[in-house]
Amino acid sequence: MKFRVLGCSGGIGGQEARTSAFLVDDDVLIDGGTGVGVLGYDELLRIDHIFVTHAHLDHIGFIPLLVDTVGNDRRSPITVYGTVETIRILRSHIFNWLVWPDFSAIPDRHRPFMRFQVLKVGEAVALDGRRITALPALHTVPAVAYCLDSGDGQLIYTGDTTHCPPLIDAINSQPALRHLVIETAFSDAQHGLAMASRHLCPSLLANFLDALSCRPEVHISHLKPGHGERTMAQIGMYGGALQPTMLTNGQVLSF
Repeated sequence: MKFRVLGCSGGIGGQEARTSAFLVDDDVLIDGGTGVGVLGYDELLRIDHIFVTHAHLDHIGFIPLLVDTVGNDRRSPITVYGTVETIRILRSHIFNWLVWPDFSAIPDRHRPFMRFQVLKVGEAVALDGRRITALPALHTVPAVAYCLDSGDGQLIYTGDTTHCPPLIDAINSQPALRHLVIETAFSDAQHGLAMASRHLCPSLLANFLDALSCRPEVHISHLKPGHGERTMAQIGMYGGALQPTMLTNGQVLSF
């Protein structure tokens, strides 16, 4: 499997600051932030599945535009996966005919452009020999992480989370974890804000990594524009066994 970074920023501000969106192979999207906008029409048309970690705008903002762009030219609906709470938020506050049309009912409910599928924590979806499993995460709204399993190795993307022992246990249970994509939204100067918003900062990240018994490559996502260099410098002072590096747009992780 290949995990292509379309956007991994914690905000906007210039062409390189694109929010969370990741293309798996050519048919699966993990989160749908502004990074989706770098894809051409033919690439958008090939996306059959969208896995949403949580319903915050920087992770779902371009999903409505994607469905609107390609829905009429597809032979089957795009499936959007998320927890029951996440799907309820999307239905109530995005696809509600006020903010955006309800594409689960267009052109009609028997032949929609989009369909929702509820995923529970611990539940896996099998896609042509690949498995994508929802893992626990802890954020200000109901959220999950995802484990992507090619059959030869795994990648875990945490989405947005603070320190979460059940997620740590799930990470440690993966037998062939090659990549961990983990957020660190704030610098240690904003420790209080990180705690209040249930994000990580370098000191909280250090505690998280110290609890891991596995040794994947660690990639840092969701850095806030204007603060990324400071945050990465603080992460660079981490003295543990793992050596995190900054995730970048266009990077492809294979596993």
